[in-house]
Amino acid sequence: MGQSIWQSMERKGYSRREFLQFCAAAATAAGMGQAGVAQVAAAFEKKEKPAVVWMHFQECTCCSESFIRASHPIVLDALLDVLSLNYTETLMAASGFQAEKSLNDTIQNNKGKYIVLVEGAVPTHDGGVYCMIGGKTAESILQTVAKDAAAIVAWGSCASNGCVQAAKPNPTGATPISKLVDKPVINVPGCPPIADVMMAVVTHLLVLGQVPALDSLNRPKEFYGRRVHDTCYRRPNYDAGLFVESWDDENARRGYCLYKMGCKGPVTYNACSVVKWNEGTSYPIQSGHGCIGCSEDGFWDNGPFYHHLPSFPGFGVESTADTIGTLVGVATLAGVAAHAVVTNVRKQKVIAEVHAEEQKES
Repeated sequence: MGQSIWQSMERKGYSRREFLQFCAAAATAAGMGQAGVAQVAAAFEKKEKPAVVWMHFQECTCCSESFIRASHPIVLDALLDVLSLNYTETLMAASGFQAEKSLNDTIQNNKGKYIVLVEGAVPTHDGGVYCMIGGKTAESILQTVAKDAAAIVAWGSCASNGCVQAAKPNPTGATPISKLVDKPVINVPGCPPIADVMMAVVTHLLVLGQVPALDSLNRPKEFYGRRVHDTCYRRPNYDAGLFVESWDDENARRGYCLYKMGCKGPVTYNACSVVKWNEGTSYPIQSGHGCIGCSEDGFWDNGPFYHHLPSFPGFGVESTADTIGTLVGVATLAGVAAHAVVTNVRKQKVIAEVHAEEQKES
């Protein structure tokens, strides 16, 4: 019988108070709130540390870099201890035959219980020779580790939808994980995904022992259920027809909407504008750069990043950013004119009534 999560933390020197703080942060990350702290604590006191294999294929390791920079140090530290990270080419000390033995032992000794985290796309052209580890193709390794896994998580856009490796003409045949394995895959897209989103997904698997609610693209609804545009602090400027027209113009200094500069927030589903990056400090739009839609399939082939969408239904299906400002101005002038007409009619009516009263008195 392996150690429970609490036993592992206690052995590392964490106090009971710190353990409960970790449970509170974990409950929040999993979307359970304070009401779920007791449930998390009970689970972490009894549950055995789950075995994890973290695969790296066609990618740049930015997902790992994001993960280790989560906002809550104690959660990160504890989760790296909580998870029996038995195999990962990037972080493990072992190499060669020792590393391969660790992977094989994890699969054989934890059938149906271990978690597979995959970073990167898998090349399928030319026999998969474009990504090989220990003389084996990425695809053959994936099939082996996925077969008896309890859950599979595709980290980042590379693993979720192919990302830049799959950009036309896709010479290596880069393929997302879900198209290669015969079981459900949790997609957590982004280039990279937000660290706290990654932490939340892992915490959900740990606490509840089940996959979080997913959308039609197998993304966690909690973080991919709304567009960046819906929660963006610049949204009122979009609605008012106030746009940045060129980089570093006066409108940019005023924080106007970046839609005309190519911002893909209206068609991108992610939690960037809510969860944010770097301990909740900022996100690309807040830093003055439009969203490039990195969590959406095919973003790399959807035209230049700095060209705005040809049309977007906001003020009507046929509205465009080029005419929204004009329409708003025309609507405003029309409103002023209508108000003047109504006011004038009322005045004429009052004058007529006064004149009629005077006629009666005379």
